Amino acid sequence: MLRWQLPVCVFRRSYYAANWASFTFNGLLTWIQEQNEESQTEEVRDWSSLLEEGEELLHLSDTDSASITNLQVFCYTNEEDEEEEAESADPLNTTEEEKPAAEDAVNESSETESAESKDEEPAGAEEEEQAAQTPGEEPEAARPHPSAAQSQSEPTRKKLSYAQLVKEGRRFNIDLVSKLLFSRGSLVDLLIKSNVSRYAEFKNVTRILTYRHGNMEQVPCSRADVFASRQLLVVEKRKLMRFLNSCMEETEEQQAYNGRPYLDFLRDQQLGDNLQHFLLHSIAMVTEDTPTEEGLASTRHFLRCLGRYGNTPFLFPVYGLGEIPQCFCRMCAVFGGTYCLRHSVHCLIVDRDTNRCRAVIDSRGQRISCSHFVVEDGCVGSDRKKMATPPRFLSRAVLITDASVLPGESDQQVSMVTVPPAAAGGPTVKMVELCSSTMTCVPGTYLVHLTCQSTGSAHQDLSPVVTMMFRTTESEEPDGRPFVLWCFYFNMADGSAVEVEGHQLPCNVYVCSGPDGSLGHEHAVKQAEFIFHKILPDEDFCPPAPNPEDIIYDGDEGAAGQEENQGEQESDL
Repeated sequence: MLRWQLPVCVFRRSYYAANWASFTFNGLLTWIQEQNEESQTEEVRDWSSLLEEGEELLHLSDTDSASITNLQVFCYTNEEDEEEEAESADPLNTTEEEKPAAEDAVNESSETESAESKDEEPAGAEEEEQAAQTPGEEPEAARPHPSAAQSQSEPTRKKLSYAQLVKEGRRFNIDLVSKLLFSRGSLVDLLIKSNVSRYAEFKNVTRILTYRHGNMEQVPCSRADVFASRQLLVVEKRKLMRFLNSCMEETEEQQAYNGRPYLDFLRDQQLGDNLQHFLLHSIAMVTEDTPTEEGLASTRHFLRCLGRYGNTPFLFPVYGLGEIPQCFCRMCAVFGGTYCLRHSVHCLIVDRDTNRCRAVIDSRGQRISCSHFVVEDGCVGSDRKKMATPPRFLSRAVLITDASVLPGESDQQVSMVTVPPAAAGGPTVKMVELCSSTMTCVPGTYLVHLTCQSTGSAHQDLSPVVTMMFRTTESEEPDGRPFVLWCFYFNMADGSAVEVEGHQLPCNVYVCSGPDGSLGHEHAVKQAEFIFHKILPDEDFCPPAPNPEDIIYDGDEGAAGQEENQGEQESDL
């Protein structure tokens, strides 16, 4: 028999998973509107009547808005559905407010930005406003130039209007965070081990792409891809295969480069510029100054994940990444866990002598006893939090487009794209393009996620990449690039900056952070396992789910014994 703990999970918002959440298009518009509304600080109430002798109160933060900043929305498609597409001279900028979905319209004025959002924007806001006024403009040399034949043969694509996007809004599933699952990563292993995978369905990422010299190129990563590639010479194919085979095991030659940049190691292997670019940016997915030992470890991890479920190392959940936390929620609820939405915890009741949290006080003024308390870092004041590094942010962009960045024989491609920094020291942009078979967008559209480390606001960091790879105004001549129907920029706090322990909190209170900037889920899984073993040091982390009849809930032993005795008496009769 297994003894099962009964957790109670409360969420301040009307949705699960905080910054890991996924929304329909209409739900995202509502979320944007809520984020832009000024958060009203709740009056601190006197809860001393709920305290017992030797107890004191520890108040939690009543707002988590600081984790999402600099929201800007742009709509480039027609507002209403028309038989013939009308050219619009300027994009529709809806940087602060979205009208309700029932009105089927967008607030198109960029001048309605609140003073709060402007205060949150870093230096350079004036340049950002200029970019927002002409987001489709860019230097002619920076744009890709397809051949005239390609431009003439390009079929005319019918673009969805904003009204159609709202009408079909429930068929979109838009994640706040963009990540993929490594097929041999810790999250996939955990999903299989715990049987939580029964609640989810996945699709293979079908291709790895990179943006180089103004062109989108497919990266050969498996043996079949290498030999089928038309962009590599025969000599390059042999060099690449020889290198991939040699780097799977650590050698003395590799150890000699420890501490030196990975790019130096690649150059000394007599690899050309093409192969160096593919290995550095698309296979190892590191920067030029990354130490060789880290670059080789990333390369090995990439190669080990190949072939388990497909020709690439990555999987993506059908219906979006927000399905993963909900899968764990479903499993927990099946075995007695309780979930409360639109509910929050205002303060902790702490024993002065033992420095343990005895209970919490919720938003309804109820005292709820607890043995342990796990809280998101956004609910803990900065004076009590321990940070591993200074606070960092991620720049995010979400685009709805009318075509793929690299059209192929199939229109159901799931693509992972790396865009190297335009200048030395700049951030690398990771882009994930999702097709309609992932159930994240409607047929005829693609959902594109862009992510990089922040150096300014999300619009400042990512709009140059968007205008370089996509068309954003109808006035531009068709040149083979996909057209952006709608896009959304925002900055998100990087969860990797928060320490997992060492906070000035009671000893049975544990802090978990939000999403980090890596492509995989290693940070989140390690953090969850660490907290789990702090609470239950002798238990296995996420064991296979038992059969419901094998579970004994705390406090039910007496009832179980009475039922057993009653059964024996009835059998005697």
